[in-house]
Amino acid sequence: MKIAVISDIHGNMEAIDAVMADIQQKGCEKIFVLGDYAMAGPEPDYAVQYFKNRIDNSDFTMIQGNTDLMIADYSEGLYNSLKEKAPVMAEALKSDVGMLNPSAKKFLKELPIQKEVEAEGIRFLLVHGSPRRNNEDILPDTPMEEVENMLENVDADVILCGHTHIPCGFQTRTKKTVVNAGSIGRTFFVRDNEPPKACYLTIDVQNGKCLYEHHFVDYNREQAAKKLASRDFTGADKLAGMLLNPKIRHF
Repeated sequence: MKIAVISDIHGNMEAIDAVMADIQQKGCEKIFVLGDYAMAGPEPDYAVQYFKNRIDNSDFTMIQGNTDLMIADYSEGLYNSLKEKAPVMAEALKSDVGMLNPSAKKFLKELPIQKEVEAEGIRFLLVHGSPRRNNEDILPDTPMEEVENMLENVDADVILCGHTHIPCGFQTRTKKTVVNAGSIGRTFFVRDNEPPKACYLTIDVQNGKCLYEHHFVDYNREQAAKKLASRDFTGADKLAGMLLNPKIRHF
């Protein structure tokens, strides 16, 4: 069985279309989606609708990201708190909430925070940040001891995560595998002399073993950036620039 794992879409339909075509070409049978469908992207409404239309498709398993919950549970208090730390993201959140209809917000609200799935005898735990918190980072330089602490009381064989927009992987002392799928909609991982590409993960499960591979897919970044820059909130142009030249996670 071949499984695709995607995360951190952030309303980027150009990236969705390119990645889904690549997933189909690779013959993946299942798709795990690790959250952050909409926030601060070019087309949050269309992106949420894309996945909402697939909620009953048995080929898809979806969970909630931290920004999905922010949209679903939006309040002025949340907006003000975020504005102190990341003012552009706060304005994007407020705009997203105004753009998404009640059905879209209900979809985001009702997604599970994490989910365990079994395939070919392997138990996969799908999380957004870490098994402890949906906004906890698992990065390439996260100390192994800290990763081990995050997995306390986790019984699954493989933990799949996103949130940081940077792909990485760990093999723990307790023989658990942790893999960060990266981001398809707003990557922060750029390889030498290449433009930023959508990143996702495939897992080839055969005879109780898994082969993991990150894939980097080109897409129309200029068109996505143009759509994002045209959104009506302060700082949209800065977020658009991140699609073309990623440097920092938040403004």
